[in-house]
Amino acid sequence: VQLQASGGGLVQPGGSLRLSCAASGSIFRINAMGWNRQAPGKQRELVATITSDGRSNYADSVKGRFTISRDNVKSTVYLQMNSLKPEDTAVYYCNADIINRATMSRGNYWGQGTHVTVSS
Repeated sequence: VQLQASGGGLVQPGGSLRLSCAASGSIFRINAMGWNRQAPGKQRELVATITSDGRSNYADSVKGRFTISRDNVKSTVYLQMNSLKPEDTAVYYCNADIINRATMSRGNYWGQGTHVTVSS
């Protein structure tokens, strides 16, 4: 099972970016999916999560600005980021709670991270 994240880049304050993360491989079922981020010199923090039936949860710092969504057919989770601030600069990691089809074991899988830089 692999998670491939994409969509990061450099954006000016107030701008927008959309991150994507696609799961692939031996997948029986994907439960919750989410995004986390790690800023330079800081610990990784939860940004947003979404359940298999679409219920979402957000960190207070991004509420009203970020929207998490998913496409269960494509096994993909998205993070729409609007009104970006310099403090949103971080490496963004996706993760997913997946039942592996080959082993029928459940695990938390992580993507490789995508860089988001908010700067003028």
